[in-house]
Amino acid sequence: MRVYHREHAGRPLRVVWTLEELGVPYELTVMSREEAGGEEHLARHPLGRVPVVEYDGARVFESAAICLQLADMYPEAELAPPAATPERAMLYQWVIFAPAELEPPLLEAAFRARKDPERAAAALSRFKDAADAVAAALASSEYLVADRFTVADVLVGTTLSWTLRAGYEDSLPPSLRDYIARLTERPALQRALARTGG
Repeated sequence: MRVYHREHAGRPLRVVWTLEELGVPYELTVMSREEAGGEEHLARHPLGRVPVVEYDGARVFESAAICLQLADMYPEAELAPPAATPERAMLYQWVIFAPAELEPPLLEAAFRARKDPERAAAALSRFKDAADAVAAALASSEYLVADRFTVADVLVGTTLSWTLRAGYEDSLPPSLRDYIARLTERPALQRALARTGG
């Protein structure tokens, strides 16, 4: 199992964290921005992005897809509920919610903060609405799906933690700041942060 990562990229952390939770051996290849845009990596990912995982002659990109696949490959770790159950549907819901509803407005707010403060404020408002939906789901449980840690928490947790880098942690309700802190205490995440440079 090989994971391709790029200097200062955030999304590969999700894959490495999942692998650390699974206890699966893997190799981490860290590329420069120039290497990521080179012909060799473009053969792995048509847009030159990361993460990409190679195993058994297969290549998979998109962090959500990779994390779901890894959970399916190692069902004994219980990072995903059984297929075709209501809990599995909730897993898909939150895994997709992170890159679809949380990530885009958060990144837009951060990137537009200086050049277009009005647009950044509107994006941050959309992010807060999405974050409130996560907070509501966590009102009666420490985790998003089936009262246990799953790859849904990997995807949502990493996205919410980007608020700390962007200086938007005050946009999160206290319950989500507690959720991030709880996830950060996981030894697998600490190992993943050390491997990827956090």
